[in-house]
Amino acid sequence: MHPHTLTPADSNGWLNRWLETTADLARLQYAHPMVDAVIDEIDGRMIRIGDRWLADFASCNYLGLDLDREVIDAVPAYLDRWGTHPSWSRLLGSPILYEEIEQRLATLLGAEDAMVLPTITHIHNSVIPALAGEGTIYLDQRAHKTIFDGCAVARSHGATVLRYPYEDFDALEALLRRRPTIGPRIICSDGLNSMTGNAPDLGRMARLAAEYDALLYVDDAHGFGVIGERTADELCDYGSRGNSIVRHLGGSYDNLVLVGGFSKAYSSLLAFLALPTQLKQALKTAAAPYLYSGPSPIASLATTWEGMNVNDRRGDELRLELHRLTHRVLDALAELGVHTPNTSGYPIIEIPLAHAEQIDEVGQHLFDRGIYVTMAAYPLVPRDEVGFRVQLTAANTDAEVTQLITVLGEVADRFQLQPAIRDERRAA
Repeated sequence: MHPHTLTPADSNGWLNRWLETTADLARLQYAHPMVDAVIDEIDGRMIRIGDRWLADFASCNYLGLDLDREVIDAVPAYLDRWGTHPSWSRLLGSPILYEEIEQRLATLLGAEDAMVLPTITHIHNSVIPALAGEGTIYLDQRAHKTIFDGCAVARSHGATVLRYPYEDFDALEALLRRRPTIGPRIICSDGLNSMTGNAPDLGRMARLAAEYDALLYVDDAHGFGVIGERTADELCDYGSRGNSIVRHLGGSYDNLVLVGGFSKAYSSLLAFLALPTQLKQALKTAAAPYLYSGPSPIASLATTWEGMNVNDRRGDELRLELHRLTHRVLDALAELGVHTPNTSGYPIIEIPLAHAEQIDEVGQHLFDRGIYVTMAAYPLVPRDEVGFRVQLTAANTDAEVTQLITVLGEVADRFQLQPAIRDERRAA
């Protein structure tokens, strides 16, 4: 045998070495029945895994449009007209549905223009590098992993990436002040945080962006469709129309690009940027997904359009129901004396454990008692934030929420959750 010929066992050496580096995530995959699960059947917001039915509190379909008969029944007409999938890249040709959605979306958001692409991940990995060039990115340390990935691509293209602690705007300003002003400057942050459910101080970030000639780039994946502009006749403090964090906090789109998606509140495979028309035209050839990616299926464009119809007619009623169910859970946690970092009252409720090593047992107990949630295990979150995340939707029922509250009480009794802090406050 040639000395450099690999035996079958040796040929897997690289794979074994790589697997060792992912041991924590691999353990998570096999230790939790709520990770990498196969859903066999759904019935409303109940899901069947094998022979077990569970109440689903892991879905991000906040408005429940994935189950809305008005939306579902409208889809076949679009398929009859357009087929299942337009296989042009957007640069070659876009069904007029794209143009209609972009125009309507810009009006809803109150933005100059909008650009839709298949996913937020596509957007971050292509648009952040295009905007940054060889300039500087100021990255919120708690920003979503997909923003980090986009910044990593930008770094490989010559950008400098500087991180600042979450909501530490003095640290952000210090970084902005000491860096030279050569090249573009971009501040990257989440809107509604995907774990805490809280919103950042967008106004202060916008003021810093304006003062230091930077672009503010905000990913509001979990806010769009849920929170919106404040009005005198709003039904709840989520605001009206679900037109995202900028309008909710009374901000403007000056020096700001908003990224969001229809995959959560609208239950459709489509994402967007709110941006100036001039920048939109430039990104048509500078952002790879517009040039090369396969487009969203026609059914996704259909559910987006029909979802916008539902939003116009009864979206605020759906948000009111979402608000009511969410506050039932938050009130129950307060009565139990259990800590959640959620101070906003928005429908993402993280519940950290007092002892991270109990995560497997807690997850199994939740599963055994018919509750399906998002497990937040190390290294996906820091060890002091290990726990689970509950997400409410307008399609959840009061019976499901009652079951959740009962099981949360059992978890609080049987295990140790982090105790509520005395001065914790949340929106009424």
